[in-house]
Amino acid sequence: MTKHLLSNWSQSPYAFGGAAISGEGGGYGFGQPKDNAEELLEYAFENGIRVFDTAPIYGFGKSEEILGEYFKKNRDQVKIISKSGVYWHENQRVDMTNDPKITEKMLEDSLRRLQSDYIDLYMIHWPDAQVDIRRPMEVLAKAKNRGKIKHIGLCNTHILDYQAASEIEKIEVIQSEHNIFNSPPEDIKEIILKDNLSFMGWGTFDKGILTGRVTKKREQAKDYDKDDCRKSAPWWSQKEVLAKCEKVEKLEDFIKSISSQNKGVSNLTELSLRYLFSKTWHSVTLMGAKSKKDWEEVLEVSTEPLEETWIQEINRICH
Repeated sequence: MTKHLLSNWSQSPYAFGGAAISGEGGGYGFGQPKDNAEELLEYAFENGIRVFDTAPIYGFGKSEEILGEYFKKNRDQVKIISKSGVYWHENQRVDMTNDPKITEKMLEDSLRRLQSDYIDLYMIHWPDAQVDIRRPMEVLAKAKNRGKIKHIGLCNTHILDYQAASEIEKIEVIQSEHNIFNSPPEDIKEIILKDNLSFMGWGTFDKGILTGRVTKKREQAKDYDKDDCRKSAPWWSQKEVLAKCEKVEKLEDFIKSISSQNKGVSNLTELSLRYLFSKTWHSVTLMGAKSKKDWEEVLEVSTEPLEETWIQEINRICH
């Protein structure tokens, strides 16, 4: 197999997840003062991270602004990813739309916030059943021809959208949720290998559940800061979180049973990451780490794939 786009960009198996530096202005993210955000960017860059993923909805533009300000003097040393499709109004009411006029506006706004005249990879954030994906793709194809974006990708996509989008311009990267609990559709995995695409996985620790820090005693909205999207998000279902916490307890028991074996696993973080590294179609793992300590723990993990029998047991527990 020839090298795919992201393998040419960085030797690190990780990319920086910009929701972690969404500021304190709301939108999707986990709340992070600017000083803390800059410390995270510095630490990641110093430790070999060169791919930085963001989106306008992360902090209603704050993540892009912080990223753009921090890297404006060494822009050529990093690869920046942003997206269109999750738009908001002055009252911060959010719309999911791939209307081509909105796509064009979001791209221009992102370039301004990032203080850059180009974006390395620009992605359509979510499918939109009301808009033929070929329409926003025509906008992105023109922007690519003008040098405003270098490469195009799709997030959270399905096979029909991928096929339609590919009629307009080459798709080089797929980004989707990937963790022990959740995985892209099988036909997307197949097309990643068939068309030699790069795959980026988000939700690595399923919004903290797979770190063990989300427990049965800390699963309710009241337990989170006001700028943490888990406080009000409809997808943070108490019933679902509790069910996953029970599975995490079983995973921790499994870790104890294999910890003494050759190439064993010492904790949930290692298990979660090495599970992803075991997938041949998985290229890069997005890390939305909120502290340097979190990054340190991640960077210490081996990229050694798990034993196949271990993967089977993990799947039995979680699916």
